[in-house]
Amino acid sequence: MQAVVYEEFGGPEVLQVREFDEPHAGPGEVRIAVRAAGVNPFDFKVRRGYMQPNLPAALPAVPGYEVAGVVDEVGEGVTDFVVGDEVVGWSKTGGYAAHAVAGAIAKKPAEVSFEEAVTLPVAGETSVRALRELGLKEGETLLVHGAAGGVGVVGVQLAVALGATVIGTASEANHEYLRSLGVIPVLYGEGLVDRVRAVAPQGIDAVYDVAGKGALPDSIELRGGTDRVLTVADPTAADHGIPFSMGTGDPVEQAADLRAQLQLAAEGKLQLKVAETFALTDVVKAVEISEGGHVSGKLVLKP
Repeated sequence: MQAVVYEEFGGPEVLQVREFDEPHAGPGEVRIAVRAAGVNPFDFKVRRGYMQPNLPAALPAVPGYEVAGVVDEVGEGVTDFVVGDEVVGWSKTGGYAAHAVAGAIAKKPAEVSFEEAVTLPVAGETSVRALRELGLKEGETLLVHGAAGGVGVVGVQLAVALGATVIGTASEANHEYLRSLGVIPVLYGEGLVDRVRAVAPQGIDAVYDVAGKGALPDSIELRGGTDRVLTVADPTAADHGIPFSMGTGDPVEQAADLRAQLQLAAEGKLQLKVAETFALTDVVKAVEISEGGHVSGKLVLKP
């Protein structure tokens, strides 16, 4: 099969598009003919070797954790899925490829495209986990750093659906879009504390940092301490006494949460934003944009 492969850790230049042995479904597994693969910042952290201490990767490797496509092979003992099912979820073998063996997956509603569906697995799981860890409740005020990115866009909508007042940091170009999601936008950077206090005189109950770009000191000042401040992106978290949320999660729970989010999307209650799509052969361009940050929505590869 055609796949994106890297044989050493490094920047985008280590990626090759070439023929690679296709995976097959084992007992209890299904294989997907990939129609869309999500590009995430986490992918380049793994590829650059940053995650080796906690998440060792064997080389050569195919990057990518999010896939949407059609089941084309079913392993022994599988009863929930059949060949031909349109699904979305996590890949065990790398998503930047023509075929991938799936981890936790859910059936894709007809109302949601493959490209839209693949925006959900990582963003949805990350945000559900973070909001649960923060204990966010109806009527509370949440500050989200990086609100217009692929993870942030999903996170703010889930928080709004919980009945929270949500303030999101983003560049000015994304403010109108955030308002359309029910979010109060503020510009990130110097002077953030004053801008947040101006729109939230009632104070901030919790902080969810998706950006990972130095916002933790301001978050602590706004909260008056480290309680209920959480990051999924800032590697300096421990230096500030802030938890860094990263979890593999329970596959059954992940699939159930994904089904619920897909249903919301099918009903028009959760907007899924695709920033740009790329052919597999344009993977270097896609990951360079991802590493540069400032992406509004999800970057998607189409094998």
